[in-house]
Amino acid sequence: MARFTSETIVKPLLGFFALLSLVFLAGILVTLLTESGPFFGEYNPLEFFTGTQWYPTLETQNADGEWVSDPQFGLLPLLGASLQVTILALIIALPLSLGAAVFLAEIAPPVLREIIKPLIELLAGIPSVVFGFIGMVLVAPFIKDLFDIPIGLNGLSASIVLAFMAFPTITSLAEDAISAVPRDLKEASLAMGANRWETVSRVLVPSARSGIFSAVILGFGRVIGETMTVLMVAGGGAALTFDPLSPLRPMTATIALEMGEAVQGGPHYHALFALALMLLAITLGFNLLAERIRKRDF
Repeated sequence: MARFTSETIVKPLLGFFALLSLVFLAGILVTLLTESGPFFGEYNPLEFFTGTQWYPTLETQNADGEWVSDPQFGLLPLLGASLQVTILALIIALPLSLGAAVFLAEIAPPVLREIIKPLIELLAGIPSVVFGFIGMVLVAPFIKDLFDIPIGLNGLSASIVLAFMAFPTITSLAEDAISAVPRDLKEASLAMGANRWETVSRVLVPSARSGIFSAVILGFGRVIGETMTVLMVAGGGAALTFDPLSPLRPMTATIALEMGEAVQGGPHYHALFALALMLLAITLGFNLLAERIRKRDF
């Protein structure tokens, strides 16, 4: 009777919390759609998605010589900056994370694994402002001296810091995926005469590829949604560039930097909500892709 009572209480409670998360997500989506709607009603969406300049306070002279407001809301510089620092961060983080995952799953002694894995997962709990501070005082000066450039606050510095932020997420999930591979496959490989490296590279990692791809995509979502670190380290340049040594301003940094300055209800204000809507769509899309990959043998 007690078991029946506890189940009747716990199951609806868990269902309520699951439903509550969907309500919050729907509320965020409705808010973003409502606040970004006026912007797309006044500003050409094609110009927004293909524009190469983000200059909300631009003023130009008309034929009468008067200065009039002519804001430019081009998504490409901000989207390009977000993708650039995110992809570069994953390029840096992936070999480190995969190597650490293989080491923890197959090489490290159990005692050492029980020490290292919690320490790696502890990195995920460090506030992003701490990573940003480390990037400003350590990484940026190092990049400045290494490449002999005027300023070290740029896309490369931000990518390095973001790589260390993505490292615990990718490592933990990839290690779980490798550890979940049936031991029979490993024993069969060793019995056929393969050494440890051949077993890892040709049996275990390929068998865990769906979990590893899922870990990488979730790491992508973790990095592209980061705000404080890129605001502090990326340099804040809103120009369209493919040079990682140039200052960049991703979408998240733009929203955080300009929301306090935008006039509530004005075009600039609604344009920032349009950026947030794009960011939500990208993050949600990659999370759904990760879930799809996790459920199939990719």
